[in-house]
Amino acid sequence: MDSISKNVFIDTQYTGVTLGVISHSQGLIHIDAPPSPEDGRSWRASLMGLGGGPDRILVTLDSHPDRTIGLRVMECSIIAHEETTNIIRNRPNIFKAQSHETGANWETISGGLTGIRWVKPETTFTHSISLQWDDTLVQIESHPGPNPGAIWVVLPNEKIVFVGDAVLKNKPPFLAKADLTAWLETLNTLQSKPYRDYKVIGGRDGSITTGVIEHQLEFIKDAQKRMDKISKRKQKPGVVETLVQPLLSQFKIPAIRRKLYTQRLTYGLHHYYAYHYYPGHKN
Repeated sequence: MDSISKNVFIDTQYTGVTLGVISHSQGLIHIDAPPSPEDGRSWRASLMGLGGGPDRILVTLDSHPDRTIGLRVMECSIIAHEETTNIIRNRPNIFKAQSHETGANWETISGGLTGIRWVKPETTFTHSISLQWDDTLVQIESHPGPNPGAIWVVLPNEKIVFVGDAVLKNKPPFLAKADLTAWLETLNTLQSKPYRDYKVIGGRDGSITTGVIEHQLEFIKDAQKRMDKISKRKQKPGVVETLVQPLLSQFKIPAIRRKLYTQRLTYGLHHYYAYHYYPGHKN
């Protein structure tokens, strides 16, 4: 666990997502949860030394299974965007491993996660919601693009922003639930003057540099341009598989991760193209 400001910590060692926590005398504000129940219990135990009051609140940055499978283990009140809550509400009560491979991080966890019960957030919002604990203001804002319910946690006094899957470092993003036009707007917002001096925390990689943000922006533009070109020829969704390797080549991927990331990009491109470009094949 690393301290990035007074009373603000992150941890990147758990499979799934970058975890954050804000500690105050009233209690702890968690940002996301690991998918593995064992990791969730370990994460909770590691926070006992932070002190603070008894209150526990968790903010989940979107509906992706990597960050929502493990919510129940955290045993605290949950805040999420209304789109995230709707997606979770429409899932079966018990999580079952999908028959197809999506390239998600939870799929790499040994032992399987089938049988875990989904938990629904208690507090939802549409545009923004704020928490005021001690002297720290926590702003939770909707920033769609990578996911309909994607949100940021903004600490204006500390100049820290948790951006979830808006930016990933040296790995392909999740495209299946994305809106690339909205995503580009979100990344332009992140590059705008109000956030110029902020420390940016990615939902998968910890601290993010301006160069990584720019690379994400260019990747999204390129992916959108390539799919636009295919759609003009009225090609079926299966043709997007020809885009996987050209797009994947834009990342320096370790051999051990190549299969996972190939699956992620193949699955994401197929579902994105089918939903946004190919009538009658929405999923």
